[in-house]
Amino acid sequence: MIESLRMLLISLLLMSCMRTITSRDSLEVGQSIQDGETLVSAGGSFELGFFSPGIPTNRYLGVWYRDASGNSTVVWVANREIPIQSNSSGVLRLSKKGILQLLNGTNSTIWSSNTSDNTLGSSIAQLLDSGNLVVKNGQSTEEKNFLWQSFDYPCDTLMPGMKLGLNLVTGFDISMSSWKSAEDPAVGEYSVKFDPRGYPQLIQWKGSVKYFRTGTFNGLYFTGYPTQEDEYRQDFVLDKTEVCWKFEILDRSIFYLYKLQPSGTSIGTVWKNQTRTKLELATIDGYNGCGSYAFCGSNAICKVDANLASCECLKGYVPKFPQQWNMSNWSDGSLDCNNTNSFLRYTDIKVPDTSSSWYNKTMNLKECENICLKNCSCVAYANLDIRNGGSGCLLWFNHLIDMVQFSRAGQDIYIKVPTSELGNDHGYLKKKKVGIAIGVARIIQRNRQGQKVTELPIFDFSVLVKATENFSSSNKLGEGGFGSVYKGTLTNGQELAVKRLSKKSKQGLEEFKNEVALIAKLQHRNLVKLLGCCIQGVEKILIYEYMLNKSLDYFVFDEIRKKMLDWLKRFNIISGIAWGLLYLHQDSRLRIIHRDLKTSNILLDANLNPKISDFGLARTFLGDQLEANTNRVAGTYGYMPPEYAVHGQYSMKSDVFSYGVILLELISGKNREFSDPENYLNLLGHAWRLWTDEKPLELLDEVLKEGCTPLDVKRCIQVGLLCVQQRPEDRPDMSSVVLMLNGEKLLPKPKVPGFYTERGVTIEADSLMENHTLFSANEISITTLYAR
Repeated sequence: MIESLRMLLISLLLMSCMRTITSRDSLEVGQSIQDGETLVSAGGSFELGFFSPGIPTNRYLGVWYRDASGNSTVVWVANREIPIQSNSSGVLRLSKKGILQLLNGTNSTIWSSNTSDNTLGSSIAQLLDSGNLVVKNGQSTEEKNFLWQSFDYPCDTLMPGMKLGLNLVTGFDISMSSWKSAEDPAVGEYSVKFDPRGYPQLIQWKGSVKYFRTGTFNGLYFTGYPTQEDEYRQDFVLDKTEVCWKFEILDRSIFYLYKLQPSGTSIGTVWKNQTRTKLELATIDGYNGCGSYAFCGSNAICKVDANLASCECLKGYVPKFPQQWNMSNWSDGSLDCNNTNSFLRYTDIKVPDTSSSWYNKTMNLKECENICLKNCSCVAYANLDIRNGGSGCLLWFNHLIDMVQFSRAGQDIYIKVPTSELGNDHGYLKKKKVGIAIGVARIIQRNRQGQKVTELPIFDFSVLVKATENFSSSNKLGEGGFGSVYKGTLTNGQELAVKRLSKKSKQGLEEFKNEVALIAKLQHRNLVKLLGCCIQGVEKILIYEYMLNKSLDYFVFDEIRKKMLDWLKRFNIISGIAWGLLYLHQDSRLRIIHRDLKTSNILLDANLNPKISDFGLARTFLGDQLEANTNRVAGTYGYMPPEYAVHGQYSMKSDVFSYGVILLELISGKNREFSDPENYLNLLGHAWRLWTDEKPLELLDEVLKEGCTPLDVKRCIQVGLLCVQQRPEDRPDMSSVVLMLNGEKLLPKPKVPGFYTERGVTIEADSLMENHTLFSANEISITTLYAR
């Protein structure tokens, strides 16, 4: 009896020391939460608990931001590399030594905060309203009393108050890294961290390779991102012990976070604090063209004109390999060809890579110039800090790498040049024309006001005849409504895709101009790159980069080749097309509606990455325009949404519908012409029936059965059905599609798809109206074509 009472007392004591709590923001020593329980910050914005981003059997401890619509955005994960299996419930506790410990079902520690409190028993773990999970002494909120904080261990998300930096004494590195995938929070391929060599600069890395250089901080902003916002303040510290940077929101009515995606793209999101409603989603995708690290090689500068990147040598330099420069391959850079003894000022510049630089905080600009002039290896100098007229000295030696010319902002830099190069244009960038080896003619595109927009090389017809072996059938890559596409090879070995407009084609000069004008202005890794064109007599030809793997339909509808597209490759294609469309609809300088999106217009490069092509039917929207009408419908049946096929109404939601069809084709391996023999349903109806019967996985292509995650497949099917809903206002926009695919947004239930007539569902007739013809003339005047 006495022994039983003793055991009862011990049990009660242990329960009091290990009691679990919920709906609070903190844990005291001995307290814990288990899977299913959470801590919520005092203001209710952040929550700490267990979650599964993808595979249901993998559980993680994380912090997420809760918005007004109930969507949760994960901002930090404790056990990134070691998930807890769902058959062993996880527990988070604060030990007597003030250590946060994450335990699995066997009571083994799989993660801990790895710090201890010498004043035993006084520690508290608290989730702050900033989203920072801290272990501290007592109730103080001062950072000096923090024993440990999650802000020192970022994952893929940067929030106000977090810092990126490096302790120059201990080597402790505070950096962010992408998830491995949308379902796996383990450390991915991309990271953002400071490079401490020379004058420290912030770099985005792809593995161990520089991918994008944010650059050095010049007192106002990073030179690679020259913007000043009234809503936030940036703080940069560089001394003998550390280099670090953080930002704070000054406008307390909003909350902002920056997320590094598994693809390397960054997304910035803004919420209104009081209601926690999302205000803005911005895709930061500057990694193509001038944004790509060292795009122009060394001693050259990258410029963007109407979204088209080009390179030119700095004064006093010539291309290292002129023939490669003539073919727009600038990666080898330029060589010095003169003795130099003067400086030329370049303005509005992203200053070069500073990993081999030298700096001094106290020198003025004149002292900086004198030092550089006396050092034969010094090639450029600039102010370290541009505030209050400028201060400090920054010197570059030997080579200048990763320079960009901005249209405004940026920084001044002084570069050594021969005195003879100064001329009368001191302080300006004098462009040297680089001849095109394939011909000296160019297209000059102009807008309605006659202003020059961009230049595009014109290929001589005889060059293309030779490159394609007189448009030999053996070189034919495919054939479309407007003509045939051939593979061409120039004398230097460069491969091209040559789209020759058929003389019988209904695409006239205006459609041709439209395609040239639109593609020349666009630059994105998921859009095909236009290299030039040819207008000679009745010949109208477009020259694109060559895609080794032809088009998507070549693979996905072929019983043999489709086996090369496993689930990961198909999901990469699904995501890539979504990013390309998001760029067209939202992120490019023009808002562009493609109007003919289909599998044959999705090209695949050597790595099976998708690129949207064929802009002959594309239209641009200006200002706040949301939709337009045409009496002459053009496009491909099966990919057209009902409102366009019936009434000629098109909008961004028209492309969303076409995208949904492609997504369902990719998942099922069936094309849009598929007919369910039992229920007389097309592909959309077949997918909808399986969804409503709760058998969505039966839609999956047989060759994918073994290598996919059912949860991912279901999510993609649901996104596809949301995109093909009958009413355009019910369809998501592409920014929402991107978030849905990445598992960052809750998915609503889809409604009936377009052209669905089973089970008494009534929709608009799916036949074309009599006054619609299957062709549309270009309705906007964009370009004037010249040869010179």
